Amino acid sequence: MEVAILCGGKGTRSYPFTEYFPKVMMPINGAPIIVHLMRIYAQQGFKKFVLAAGHRQEILIDYFSGRFPEWDIKIVDTGAESDTGERIRRCADYLGDRFFATYGDGLGDVDLRDLLRFHVRAGGLATLTSVPLRSQYGTVHFDGNGRVERFEEKPVIADSLINAGFFVFEKSVFGHWRGQNLEADVFPHLASQGQLYTYRHDGFWKSMDTSKDQQQLETILSDCRGEAPWSVPRAAAAAAGD
Repeated sequence: MEVAILCGGKGTRSYPFTEYFPKVMMPINGAPIIVHLMRIYAQQGFKKFVLAAGHRQEILIDYFSGRFPEWDIKIVDTGAESDTGERIRRCADYLGDRFFATYGDGLGDVDLRDLLRFHVRAGGLATLTSVPLRSQYGTVHFDGNGRVERFEEKPVIADSLINAGFFVFEKSVFGHWRGQNLEADVFPHLASQGQLYTYRHDGFWKSMDTSKDQQQLETILSDCRGEAPWSVPRAAAAAAGD
């Protein structure tokens, strides 16, 4: 199965880095985040990548030229101004009957084969991975009289889920593709047709939207002494034969 990765956005929240580089080239301890992401898939046996490029795509072409010969990498020009849904649609000719897709800036220890099994059982055209929302703010807990009892720093809100990427699509989904934006157009339309399902992931997941997120991911990796928390689950790696 191919893995389509969204790599073409301008990443304005990561300026000034993204003035000169694609956002997916932002490094985590020396390696671009896209390489960390591709390793999640490769370690589970999925090594055919279609990079949906746009903004500063020449950097991607130069970086991957001659690197990672064990992977099959195609870089597709999906336009400098294309939105997320349109970028995936423009990769359709390079994708098989069933394929993975994901954002280029989110890392998680998702068991991809379990995700795939869920998608097949569900029988829909698309499955997205959802994770519990982690608040960006601390919360205040108090009693009925307003007396503060405790603080909780950036809690996980277990009953509120957000889209974490790590998608599975049937290629026939393109016959139901509507609009340019994946989140605002494509997914709501699929949901209205009963063709969109969600796979819940309760393990590690974090996106890199800003330079602050980059620093946090580097700290996380350093604290783990190189054992990335987004590394593939051992059982999934064994199933892939790695």
